[in-house]
Amino acid sequence: MSETSHIGKDLRGKVAVVTGAGRRRGLGQGIVRRLAAGGAHVVLSDLGAAADSATPADMVGSSEEMRAIAVEVAAAHDVRVLSFPCDVRDRARVEELARFAQRELGALDIWVNNAGIGYLMKPLLEVGPEDWQAVIDVNLTGCFNGLQAAARIMTAQGRGGRIINIASQAAKSGFPFAAAYCSSKHGLVGLVRSAAIELGPFGITVNNVCPNHVTTGLGAWQNDYFSRKLGLELDEYLERMRGRIPLRRCGVPEDTANAVAFLCSDASAYITAESLNVSGGEEPH
Repeated sequence: MSETSHIGKDLRGKVAVVTGAGRRRGLGQGIVRRLAAGGAHVVLSDLGAAADSATPADMVGSSEEMRAIAVEVAAAHDVRVLSFPCDVRDRARVEELARFAQRELGALDIWVNNAGIGYLMKPLLEVGPEDWQAVIDVNLTGCFNGLQAAARIMTAQGRGGRIINIASQAAKSGFPFAAAYCSSKHGLVGLVRSAAIELGPFGITVNNVCPNHVTTGLGAWQNDYFSRKLGLELDEYLERMRGRIPLRRCGVPEDTANAVAFLCSDASAYITAESLNVSGGEEPH
């Protein structure tokens, strides 16, 4: 059975935007692939280049990498896939991204807030105000910017829509060395609960997807960082992680991407204001 033979098949002809999708092996790339496999046309976005000290070049998708991913996905699934550099902290630029999708692809039906900072990790007493602000600006305010820009177009179109934030297990539980990160992700729970109430009458659903650890490029950095902080060899750290998960494996990008496709599909039409765990049972509430 093909991946588009059940949930997500009804995405044909839909137009989606996915932020933070310009790096290979990333969650964003996986989400773009899955939506395209379901028939959606996609605009993928990322910074395009380092913008400041909080966004180093090795942690952001370059314009070249974005374009390459777009070409590959379009060829694989016979849909239109475009790229658009965007800093989600820049409200005006996010609005340009939304208008670009509508103008170039004819509509805006799906918005996935995936861009995030998950690499500014420090012990609580070492977190500087600039670290805190950078994480909140991208992970929480950036999602608000995207949600608002998408909702304005979706309400004007009058055909409903789907808005999804990629939150995290950290939206439900706390972790050491991640005070800003956990705070930003917890904030997304409140954001979707409030936004869903106001946007429901327009047929727009608003939800979070909350994966546990996924070893993307960023995830590999996190594995190295946390194992060192905890004084563990990398293999021991990963084995302990798997041991906490009832399904006995870490997540992969496809797990999160499939959850996004479900929340974009007609099968999820009556689901909104939720924060859906995709954690192999590690985060049961």
